[in-house]
Amino acid sequence: MLRILGIIIMIILFIAVIIVFALKINHNNQLREEAQEYLPPGRIVEVNDKKLHVYTEGEGDITIVFMAGHGTSNPTLDFKPLWMRMIDDYRIAVVEKPGYGWSETSNSPRDIDTMLEETRKMLELSGEKAPYVLFPHSMSGLEAIYWAQKYPDEVKAIIGLDPCTPETINLIPEPQKIQLYFMYFISRIGLSRFIPESEVGENLPLMKSNEISEEDKDQYLAVFYKSSFSKDMLREINYLKDNAKTVAKNEVPINTPMYFFISDDQETSAMGWKEALSDYLSNITFGKYMQLATGHYVHYDKADIIAEEAKAFLEGIK
Repeated sequence: MLRILGIIIMIILFIAVIIVFALKINHNNQLREEAQEYLPPGRIVEVNDKKLHVYTEGEGDITIVFMAGHGTSNPTLDFKPLWMRMIDDYRIAVVEKPGYGWSETSNSPRDIDTMLEETRKMLELSGEKAPYVLFPHSMSGLEAIYWAQKYPDEVKAIIGLDPCTPETINLIPEPQKIQLYFMYFISRIGLSRFIPESEVGENLPLMKSNEISEEDKDQYLAVFYKSSFSKDMLREINYLKDNAKTVAKNEVPINTPMYFFISDDQETSAMGWKEALSDYLSNITFGKYMQLATGHYVHYDKADIIAEEAKAFLEGIK
């Protein structure tokens, strides 16, 4: 009986392996087709032997740098509802770190010094020049603050989109690694392609938005299949607390003007989140914040308010 059970288990495992390989082959074939159909809209630069993508548009004396939060598979389109409202007055640059958007994945460590230097080099190779106004979302808030600490002359201001500060990291529930690696596995073999359309809309709310075109949505989905739950994103989580400690060890950049747009959605905001962000700004010479009744991706349905407020704020610090 045990021998028969063992044979059945072996057969099931063999079939499972065949299915996984078939899914992977299908996924890779579709990725190649999508790579030909949806070319990078910006510029590809080489940093640490990896091809990384920077999208730029607009004119102006001030360059705004959009920095994606953790796990954002397509930063260029993710920020579009906001940057499209800024390009008449400013130059914008969307930086896609390794493993994000059209950028290749890397094997480099995800400590904050490495990530910051990659970002600075990407902008330099793209022809952009400091000082910049940084628009960090979520976890990239740490990188923006660290940038102002290390290179204060390069940061004209920080306009945070529900950004992380060192104090907020301990407020965020630590993700289960087994769940993250399971999602990585699902994404890499292409099972994410079989997620029902209704579920895709729930997980990618921009897909239900009128802020981007249908062509943009097709592109957004294609890049999601390529870059969701990349290995760089997984390793960033492993470095998160150490990165927060590195930023906390340095002095608060009190002379860097900051304006934080803080989510007021109780379902998406950690307990004490709003208080931690407003307390951080109390140390800043020219600090300001606004609470918005929306989710963590504040730049989706509050882009009008953020753009107007940001422009007025930047006018005030000239």
